[in-house]
Amino acid sequence: MVTLRGEQAAAPAADLPPEPDGAARRFDAVSLLTIYIVLLMLIPYSVVFPPLGGAGGLSTMYAGILMFLFLALWLHQGFHIDRGSQPVRVAGIAFTCAVIAAYVSANRHLMPSLERNGADRGLIFAAGWLAVLLLAADGIDRPDRLNTMLGRIVTGIAAMAAIGIAEFLTGLDFAQYIVIPGFVSQAIVTDTGVDTRLGFNRPAATAAHPLELATVLAIGLPIALHRARFAPEGLRVRRWAQVGVIAACLPLTISRAAILGLGVVFLLILPTWPKTHRRYAYGALGAAVLGVFVLVPGMLGTFLSLFGGSSAATSTASRTSAYGSAAAYVAQHPWLGRGFGTFLPATYFFTDNQYLLSLIETGVIGLLALIALFATGVLVGRSAYRAAVHPEARDLAQSLVAAVAAAGLAFATFDALSFSIAAGLSFLIIGCVGALWRMTRSGELEAALGDPGGGGAVPAVAAGQPGPSQA
Repeated sequence: MVTLRGEQAAAPAADLPPEPDGAARRFDAVSLLTIYIVLLMLIPYSVVFPPLGGAGGLSTMYAGILMFLFLALWLHQGFHIDRGSQPVRVAGIAFTCAVIAAYVSANRHLMPSLERNGADRGLIFAAGWLAVLLLAADGIDRPDRLNTMLGRIVTGIAAMAAIGIAEFLTGLDFAQYIVIPGFVSQAIVTDTGVDTRLGFNRPAATAAHPLELATVLAIGLPIALHRARFAPEGLRVRRWAQVGVIAACLPLTISRAAILGLGVVFLLILPTWPKTHRRYAYGALGAAVLGVFVLVPGMLGTFLSLFGGSSAATSTASRTSAYGSAAAYVAQHPWLGRGFGTFLPATYFFTDNQYLLSLIETGVIGLLALIALFATGVLVGRSAYRAAVHPEARDLAQSLVAAVAAAGLAFATFDALSFSIAAGLSFLIIGCVGALWRMTRSGELEAALGDPGGGGAVPAVAAGQPGPSQA
């Protein structure tokens, strides 16, 4: 039986039995993906390598390297990588094929140079996202490594949340002060302040927009909650602190996406919690609303205006106008679209809806592929939830389902695939769902957690009391 302890790494190689001759060599997908997380979340979106333009972000270039690395690992039989059935892999490849088909179709006719460059960038982005998804789904091979991966994702999101809170309080854009030699910032900066809405600062941290930050926080919150609820005694304070920072920053983005994301997360995870934990959650939500009312006067009224005031009416009118304007572009290339990354807002208009934008750029086929990607993540996660017996394994599966659902909902509120952090994190989380599904099917996860009826900690969780973390 494997016993997992929070953030601890796997046992040293010297403590493991020697592998037989001819055994597949292992590589650490988690370490490779950790570098991606650091580059994605802690380096501002606007910092790029000048010769590559928009495709010159550090995380984008690194993801491209991961694509070549994954192909080499897949083709080389000497490395341990899962090649069995994997629905997430199929969905990811289908989405990428739709992007490639749109690229080929777009290049059959003349395009302005800016749109051709956009199509090239789109192909690079899609290849990188697929690499991240596949490396997570097929390369994370043990429950303890999946736990480590999720822990590092939450740590990165909590760091972004902390920067966001500082920006809300000070009004300073701290991302401007992150400078990397040899790279330049493509952001158009007119001052050192952050965006504002109805008199409140709207933080973006290292993201491109407060909407993107809200999406990232909504994706990370259910995973952070899972890790805090099942934390070992020595890690409980730190993990609940991460939950607090993420939850505190979410409403500061002052966006409908934040509230909708929070709603879908709690709608999906709270019904699966023990009754005692649900009561704690309702109490915490009530205290949070009261705290916002007392500490930040006017913010609750601002949120109400987002859903029912003039701001909501303006937003609704803008989106309705986009739907009508998009119809003509969809009719030009209904099946394969005009090319992923070619519908430039500066030339045309903002759709504020990734599904609508995908319909324009990749056609009906690309839109269905994108929807199928999120649907596969949710269904695979639910399959793992139903197959699991251990309470902690079931909670982890449902938390990942909530994270994927939050991402899928957020894609309907802005053109998310144009934002590197939101897009990259979504593909990474879907890949982690695939890894969890594989481990649940093989019994590895249950074996690592142990018999739910054989220890004292797990029944405590089932009864509604926090237990030690083993996943």
